[in-house]
Amino acid sequence: KRSSVNTTSTMSSEGAAVAAPSLPALKTRIENLAESIKSLKSSAEPDKDAIAAAVNELVDAKRTYAANNNGIGVDGKPFEEPMSKSEKKKKAKSEKVTGGGGGKDGGAGANQESEANAAKKAAKKAEAKAKKAAMKVASAGGRGDAASAKQPAAATSSVAATATGGNKASVAVPPPAMQTKSKLQPNQISFNPNVPLADRPVVALSIGILTNTIVDYELVSDHTRSGCALGLPASRGEIQGDLAIARYLAKKAGECGASCLGGSTDEDVAMVDQWVDYALSLSKFGLARRVLAVQRTLDPLLLSGTYAMGHSLTLADIALFAAVGFPSRDEDKAEIRGILPLGSGCPTMRWIDTIASHPAIREATQLAVGIAKNDEAKFEVEHPQFAEMEPLMTGMSYLEGGIPGKVVTRFPPEPSGYLHVGHAKAVLLNNYYARRYFGRLIVRFDDTNPSKEKDEYQQSIIEDLAKIGVRPDVVTFTSDYFETIKQYALWMIHNSLAYMDDTPQEQMQKERMERQNSKHRDQSPTEALEKFNLMCSGKEEGKPWCLRAKIDMSADNGTMRDPVLYRQNLTPHHRSGTAYKAYPTYDLACPIVDAIEGVSHALRTTEYDDRNEQYQWIQRALKLRRVRIQTFARMNFMYTVMSKRKLTWFVETGRVTGWDDPRFPTVRGVSRRGIDVDALKRFMCSQGASRRIVNMEWSKFWAENKKEIDKRAKRFMAIDKEEHVPLTITNATEEIEFLSTDYLPKDPSHGKRLVRIGKRVLLEAVDTEGMEVGENIVLTRWGTLLFFSCTILGTYFLSGSSLVMPDTDKSTHD
Repeated sequence: KRSSVNTTSTMSSEGAAVAAPSLPALKTRIENLAESIKSLKSSAEPDKDAIAAAVNELVDAKRTYAANNNGIGVDGKPFEEPMSKSEKKKKAKSEKVTGGGGGKDGGAGANQESEANAAKKAAKKAEAKAKKAAMKVASAGGRGDAASAKQPAAATSSVAATATGGNKASVAVPPPAMQTKSKLQPNQISFNPNVPLADRPVVALSIGILTNTIVDYELVSDHTRSGCALGLPASRGEIQGDLAIARYLAKKAGECGASCLGGSTDEDVAMVDQWVDYALSLSKFGLARRVLAVQRTLDPLLLSGTYAMGHSLTLADIALFAAVGFPSRDEDKAEIRGILPLGSGCPTMRWIDTIASHPAIREATQLAVGIAKNDEAKFEVEHPQFAEMEPLMTGMSYLEGGIPGKVVTRFPPEPSGYLHVGHAKAVLLNNYYARRYFGRLIVRFDDTNPSKEKDEYQQSIIEDLAKIGVRPDVVTFTSDYFETIKQYALWMIHNSLAYMDDTPQEQMQKERMERQNSKHRDQSPTEALEKFNLMCSGKEEGKPWCLRAKIDMSADNGTMRDPVLYRQNLTPHHRSGTAYKAYPTYDLACPIVDAIEGVSHALRTTEYDDRNEQYQWIQRALKLRRVRIQTFARMNFMYTVMSKRKLTWFVETGRVTGWDDPRFPTVRGVSRRGIDVDALKRFMCSQGASRRIVNMEWSKFWAENKKEIDKRAKRFMAIDKEEHVPLTITNATEEIEFLSTDYLPKDPSHGKRLVRIGKRVLLEAVDTEGMEVGENIVLTRWGTLLFFSCTILGTYFLSGSSLVMPDTDKSTHD
């Protein structure tokens, strides 16, 4: 007997003992050979002979391993001799015909496995076919919903195959194809900014604007996408195609969307669908043929109606408008006029002009064109003052969906302190967009907290706005809408969208952090109304109660966990006095008043990002006109306090001279220090509407101010009264003479000034330091002198010199 760690004893066919290598050693050798082959193949110049030899050696090693492991290879499967591709195909066909040929028992098992593989292949083919059909629909204009496109029907009968033994085996029905996977987040509309306007989701955007829901969707630029898509909630995939997205938005919008789809009657809905199908059928033709086809179809109808369905704009009109190229811009309409036989004289051209001038169509065009934030649409001028918008200022971005003459912005300061430079950025951005788009700027005082507000602060804000060159079109007050806001609060109570709560503040905060419902959350509207009236009465019993919105206490966004909307405050209001004993919070008042006053764009700092969802929820719940929110970063300066509460402490404790202290970051402080209004505007706008928060340095702020002042500041000269040195010019006359020089050398248009010269002049003491006898010294705009002697008197130099003057008129020498 022999024993070895690396070998085992076996008997050969002749009966002699043969030593066989151990399996672990073989496995290691096989792995090393495989790595060696990879290295040979990845070399710069692969040696084919060496690779072939290594492959043969690897096959021999695998064969040896299987021979010593009962026919099982390294991978744990039965070892099979290597075959070429053609040999593998012949074997697969043979097994498919014979069922694997393994006898009666083995044939049945192989038959089942073969049928299962066939079922998987059928399922994959069905899924591929469904995806292909969805892509065709999307490329044809999005008639169908790709996320819910009809899948090929799966086989419902069992599949039988005859095995070697003649047995039959049933196969399970393959699962239906999965929905289209999507990288889009819910409510994201993605499309390519490089495709023509008509290939962007202009129909869907128009429907979103008409149904007052477009602000709920985020537009995403994707250069790799061929069509357009909408991300669905709950990871349900995406909808592809403009018209498919448009239908989805309209159906989701309820009654407002139903009118876009044709109304309440089945006949009208069917007629709109018929028009949409007709518009889709034209997509395979060129523009000229499409325009003429629509003209021949619409002209008879438009003789008695404004739109395809009579006198209301529907999806049918927008689909037909898209079929003719969505000519909402000037250059697009000019092309259409060249195609139509009567130019502007036919009913179809009138229909095109009517739709192109519709605010929703123009806003949709602006959103589609401005998706990449680097372009905006130009429309036909309706009023002379809208003829030409000024170029975008450096640092600023285009206003999303901004239409000339339709933009309304607002600046809502709270009259609880003086304006600082952070407020200046907000109001200057709002003012810039309002003026560039020929819109309106509303300054609205958010006076909903009488405990902090004073008439003094209100007047100071108006004065400070004038200092920085802002002239609002209208000044309003939230207090003017107190009664309207109260009625909306009552409506929320009646519709179980709000409830009254007397939970102490600390406990309420704890419950919100732990996402626990209040004990009063399920109270009836009748009980809530009773407590609301008690709170508004000003009685002591109503003091603990407040009105809370019933949103979602489990939300990840903390501002959505039932925020407070109304609370009691017995402090007399500086405008309404004691007429009200309870006041709305900013969270409730702002979205309501914005909608009422016609604000189109609410510019807010990034610190309100979490509250934007709450803002939109309130407008949706109250069925108000929706307002688009555009965010920008607040202005921060290094080593500078911006909090009004902390600035107030400095003033009240006497650490500064007042709100206009030059060291203060208030508008009055920087104005007193010498800020130029144009420099302030340019500096603030250079920061733009970016969301990136940065800490600025005051040196950059004042450097920008110096650049602006330098353009028009007249030059004067002054000498320090104490720290100066007298200079005697020996060859100058005793009489006083004058030189004429420009106030502003870079701009002579500012005029000239006289400079007095004579035998004795004064120099700044600091300028005489380092002067040496024998050197030349230049007196600006006068001449060059030779410094030849000096007399020291105390710490000053009394110098003598010879002035060398050029042979020119003193009045013109500079």
